Amino acid sequence: MDITTFTSNKKFWIWGISLLAVLAALATLPQWLGSYYVILLKDILMLVLITVSWVIFSGPTGYMSLASAAFFGVGVYTSALLLPMTGAVLPLLLVIVIAGLVSFILGLLAGALTLRLKGIYFAVFTFGLVLLIQRFLLWFEMNITHTRGRFVLLVEDNTIFYVMLAIFVATLLTAYFIRRSKFGLALQSIGLNEEAAAHSGVNVTRVKVITFAISAVFMGAAGAIYATKLTYIDPYIAFNPLFSFLPVLMAIFGGLGSFYGPIIGAALFSYLQEFLKTEFPFQYMIIFGLLLMAVIVFMPRGLVGLVQRLLASLKEGPEEKSTPGWAIIFCLFGILGGLVGWFIFRERRGARVLLKAGGVVTLIGGAAYLLMFLLTLLGGLGGGYF
Repeated sequence: MDITTFTSNKKFWIWGISLLAVLAALATLPQWLGSYYVILLKDILMLVLITVSWVIFSGPTGYMSLASAAFFGVGVYTSALLLPMTGAVLPLLLVIVIAGLVSFILGLLAGALTLRLKGIYFAVFTFGLVLLIQRFLLWFEMNITHTRGRFVLLVEDNTIFYVMLAIFVATLLTAYFIRRSKFGLALQSIGLNEEAAAHSGVNVTRVKVITFAISAVFMGAAGAIYATKLTYIDPYIAFNPLFSFLPVLMAIFGGLGSFYGPIIGAALFSYLQEFLKTEFPFQYMIIFGLLLMAVIVFMPRGLVGLVQRLLASLKEGPEEKSTPGWAIIFCLFGILGGLVGWFIFRERRGARVLLKAGGVVTLIGGAAYLLMFLLTLLGGLGGGYF
């Protein structure tokens, strides 16, 4: 990741004021939105938070960590132990802090053991950590405590939302200042060439382990507050492997080349997931998989990279206007038209045929997008189709 973002004071103030405006708007949403949207927003915030936490370490270093579910699950079980349904042992905020500290310690230990590995070996080992803790807790509960899972104290949705928002702000500030610091320069140098970074005086192992543990803090805190929306948790719920893969996919979806790309990608990704799950309960995984494949193949720099490419194309002279830019505009209008058609049909209550037709229009729009983009690529190689 390019840590030279926000290099000028002008940019800093612009982004700072914009971020404050967005956070202020988010803070007021529970006051005038229904309960469903508050639940949806807190779920989106949780996934964005985990994604940004993952990017703190894996973004600049290039290490593909799949241990997110381990840190998240530790936070969930911390809440289950200290906030049982029979009554809170400690205040909620203190439980969240403890969950972050426990995840930090686990991150230090796991980082010290695994961060001497590289590439696929590191990814497999970190994912193995998730399964190891999950299976150990399951064995412990079944054979030692003779129970299966725990019941957690429920907390009001608005409280969860505001606590999640506060953790999200802390995560953003941490990610930003790490990127701006010498520590961030060391991380980027590790990502570019680890051997060269070591020869230039960077304590590679220490920098990686500390950053890995810092990113784990926010995942554990997110897990602790997320557990209070669940009535019951067990090792399979707490250490769901999905929470290891979602941050990776969301960050790639938004684009790892900028500070705000993973945030945008995670927000859109999580909303899209919820939308497809609600409207296409039996087909959403197929549609979701196809969309992810399309993003990885046709947009390797994510949504932000696509927008940057489009803007660069629009800035070119009329005689040098690149074909891909105009094709992207056409495709975006096509998929936007499909979504509009979907919502028009969706508002007609009781019209099942029209509802399905709206879904078909949306799918056609997405298919047109992929087809036109493929033709664009071929046109860029062979003389142009537009």
